[in-house]
Parts: sequence; C-alpha cells; structure tokens
Amino acid sequence: MTHEIQMLLGLFIGIAVMIILVMKTKTHTFIALLLAALITGMVGKMAPSEAITAIQDGFGSTLKSTGIIIGLGVMMGGILEKTGAAERLAYTFIKLVGKSKEEWALGITGWIVSIPVFADSAVVIFAPLCKALSRVTGKSVIGLALALACGLQCTHAMVPPTPGPLTAAGMMGVDVGQMILAGAALSIPIFIVSIIYSKWIGKKIYQIARTDGTFDRKEFKKEYIKTMEELDSIMDAKELPSLWNSLSPIVVPLILIFCKTALSLTSIESGIVYDLVNLLGAPIVALAIGTTMAVYGLGAKMGQKEVINIMNDSIKDTGIIMLITGGGGSLGNIVKVSGIGDVLGSMVVGWPIPAILIPVIIAALMRIALGSATVAITTAASLTAPLIPALGLSPVFLAQASCIGAIAFGYFNDSGFWVFNGMFGLTDMKDQLKCKTAVSMIMAGVGVVELLILNAFL
Repeated sequence: MTHEIQMLLGLFIGIAVMIILVMKTKTHTFIALLLAALITGMVGKMAPSEAITAIQDGFGSTLKSTGIIIGLGVMMGGILEKTGAAERLAYTFIKLVGKSKEEWALGITGWIVSIPVFADSAVVIFAPLCKALSRVTGKSVIGLALALACGLQCTHAMVPPTPGPLTAAGMMGVDVGQMILAGAALSIPIFIVSIIYSKWIGKKIYQIARTDGTFDRKEFKKEYIKTMEELDSIMDAKELPSLWNSLSPIVVPLILIFCKTALSLTSIESGIVYDLVNLLGAPIVALAIGTTMAVYGLGAKMGQKEVINIMNDSIKDTGIIMLITGGGGSLGNIVKVSGIGDVLGSMVVGWPIPAILIPVIIAALMRIALGSATVAITTAASLTAPLIPALGLSPVFLAQASCIGAIAFGYFNDSGFWVFNGMFGLTDMKDQLKCKTAVSMIMAGVGVVELLILNAFL
C-alpha cells in the first residue's frame, strides 16, 4: 500500500468511525469529531505528537474566527427575541414581501448580504429574524433558515469580492468584473432550485422556534400556517418596540462590515479613516456595537439585572456549538497538515473527464477534505491555472467551475454546518445531512449542469 492510498484510507476510516459513533452509540458529536481527526491522522502515518498539535491548532484557529462572533450574536439575538424586536422585524418583513414569500425574501437577503459579510457571521446575525418569522407565520424555522443559508452560500462561493472567487479570478487572469457577472448569472438557477428545496424540507422537518430558545418539533399540517388576517390580529394586540430600535442592531453591523469590504477594494491603504473603518468594520467590533445598541435601545425600559440575565440565558447553550464547530476545524486541519488534500487534488488532474469538470472535482474533493469553501476554490484554481492553454476553455468558466465545486459537501468538518445546526436546533445527524449537506450537493449539481451546457455551446 502506497503512502498516498494510506492517507486517503485514514480519512475514509476516520469519517466512517465518526458517523457510526454519532448514529449508533451514546458518544457525543464533539468527541466523535476529535476521534475522527485522531484516527485520520494516525492511519495517515502522522506522528502522535504531530496529530495532537494539528487537532489543537485546528480547534483554535476555527474558534478564533467564529467563537466571539457566535457569543456576541446570541447575546444580541436574546435581547431581540425577549423584547419583541425580532417579532417587529418579522412582521415588517412579511408586510413588505407578502405572505408565503418569506423563504424567497430571506434567500435574496442572504444572496446580497454575503457579498460583503462572511456567511457564518450573517447566519448568526439573522438567526433572530428567522426564529421570529417561524413563530409569527407558523413556518418551520429550518426551511426559513436554510433558504437564508443558500442565498449566503451562492455569493460567498461565486461572486467577488468574497475571498474565494476573488482569488480564483486572480490566479486564472480573469477580470474581476467578468467574474462578478459570471458568478451572479450562474448563481441564479442554483439559487432558485435551492429555495424550492428549502421550502420542501421545511415541511419534512417541521420545527417552530420558541421564545425560550427551544424548538417545538411536530408533523407538518397546513392549518399550522397562519393567514395574514391572523397575523394582523396577533400583532395588533402586542406592544412591540419601534422599527428603528429593532432594526438598528442588525443593520448597523452590516453597514460597518460592508464599509470595510468596500474600503479594501480602493487604493486607500493608510490614514485615520482607513484605520477607523478597519476597526469598526471588523466583525467582532461591529457585532459588539450592534449588541450594545440592542442593550441600550431595546433594553432601555429594563433593569440592569434583567438585561444581563437575558444575555446570560442566551449564551448558555452556545458552549456546545463552539465545541462542535472547533472539532470540525480540528478534523479539517488534520487533513490539511497530513497532506491528504494535496493527494486528492493531484489525483484528479489525470482523470479522463470533460475538461470543465476538472476544477469542479478538485474543489469538491478539497471541500470534502478540508471543509473550507475558500481553501477548496483556491486549491482548485491553483492546480487548474497551469492547464488553461492545454484545456482551451474560457478562464472565467474554469474559475467559476472551481467555485461551483467548492459548494458541494457541506458536512462535518465545515464550521458553517455546525453553526447552522446549533443555531436552529438540529441535533439528529439524519436531519443535519438532509439540510446543509443535501442542499449543498443539489446546488453543486445544478452548477455542474450549467457548466456542461456552456461547455457544449460555447
């Protein structure tokens, strides 16, 4: 057995063991993730000390980017929910977009927001709105939240200036404007199919968010969905905060993050304005500002102790979300450090397949191995770029092929997978796979069909 085959075998055994432990035993998902990472490394011939270091580093680097954001987001979300601000937003949202169109509206919101805002951060920021919409309309929070996540994923993976597609454009010599237009156009069919699936799965996994942070799971019935007249009657009877006080904790952080992203596209590289925008636009600072606005705007009529108790209660359940998210990072880092990702990528280049699919498969395998869409896109683009003259295909389509492949396989080593599951109460592995994993495969499949059609006619 060659070293490369043994490395791949290690990954297969590690993931298989984790699935068996979670589905068939009493082992907690976090422990199963750590064991999977350790098995992957050891079978792949990593030294024990090297494997342990990689697990620790992967855990730390993942939480470094998500831990503070999750903490601040749930505290802000707790205030939005307990004060009625989330319901105010939900009701206003429905009045603007029309009844029964909530999934489409959330998806479009995600599609736009993810261009300047990191997708995991946006899920956390919009979680209170999804939960409130679920309570107000009677729709499953799973369908609503998944629609948001699909919109976020489309532009995160396909439209610059997000890091992945921007890097792919640079590596393949593609004009950024062309990359934006191609990514936006190709994402539309993917987006439409993903929203249809989100609406369907919302009926299969029917789960309503409660104000206490728990979820009511039951079998879907049409009569659970409230009519517009029922909504008007319910909302008129409630004393809710103003729209501005309800909206500002969400909108202000988004604007600050967007300004930082916009600044990075200019030639400004120093000065007071540059430093200030970079400071205030950092996600942890922007969310801290949003949380503070929620405390003093929405909690103005509450006592200090009551507000603090709301935030404390909200954050109690986030520990496990952070642990599992970090565990996913550990598994991804093991694969990265061991070199499994490189083996997967180089293996594909020699396969007898349509040229347009080479970057797709490389990116998909990288996503399987590492969990990061950005890293998957970068790896696929770097391996494919030298082949552009020989392949004879448009660089912009090859760059988008790298992006489409990276959408596939959102699962156990992906931080977004665990953030979504934790935020919206998905604890059963079968349900988890039916949501983020299944929809990511569907989205990538639609993208592949688009690429094959373009390859045939262009």
